[in-house]
Amino acid sequence: MTEPTHFGYERVTPDEKTRRVRGVFDSVSGKYDLMNDLMSAGLHRMWKRFTVELSGVRAGSKVLDLAGGTGDLARLFHARVGKTGTVVHTDINGAMLAAGRDKLLNVGIALPTVQCNAEALPFKSGTFDCVSIAFGLRNVTQKEAALVEMRRVLRPGGIALVLEFSRVWAPLAPAYDWYSFNVLPRLGKRIANDEASYRYLAESIRVHPDQHALKATMMETGFDRVDYHNLAAGIVALHIGRVY
Repeated sequence: MTEPTHFGYERVTPDEKTRRVRGVFDSVSGKYDLMNDLMSAGLHRMWKRFTVELSGVRAGSKVLDLAGGTGDLARLFHARVGKTGTVVHTDINGAMLAAGRDKLLNVGIALPTVQCNAEALPFKSGTFDCVSIAFGLRNVTQKEAALVEMRRVLRPGGIALVLEFSRVWAPLAPAYDWYSFNVLPRLGKRIANDEASYRYLAESIRVHPDQHALKATMMETGFDRVDYHNLAAGIVALHIGRVY
């Protein structure tokens, strides 16, 4: 029997989670960037720049961006790898991938674009110097499978970057909870005409592994070394997995 998983606070089958997550991103793709700016007061852009700064990516590197959505990380990586490098922009959701492709094309950037599931990547082992996933791992149905795949497609010396909401510093938790469950859904309703998707966002953060648990899972799925950096008092954490 298939083990249930979380869709927010609900326990659902893996197939049901996959279907419902697809529905969330089909719904919000058109307002995704605007909502990110409003929800984080623009801080998400700084978090993504920090991620790329710590990646070690340079001219000629090969980068795979998973759950790449509207292309923020792909654009930053593209500027670093130059003409001799490659950035592959991927997402499981067609609407998000199309939004990202169009956004990149609008600024003159044409990247290889692949719709694929992070749990079963269509790339050969040892292909990439860097694999990234920003604010996407908590939406993956089988997180461990995705981490195994990220490890598999990395070359020796490669790096995996997982930027994700995490566990906030305890004294700030009451205020953060109030904001998450009161302000975010109302903002989603007003801006994106979708209150439920942003309530799911708040819930999905609470059931996602915290900093220590995610580090342990990354080690268990084959990474040789894992470190993490708390950002914004732990609202977000960047986990860095290395392959030797």
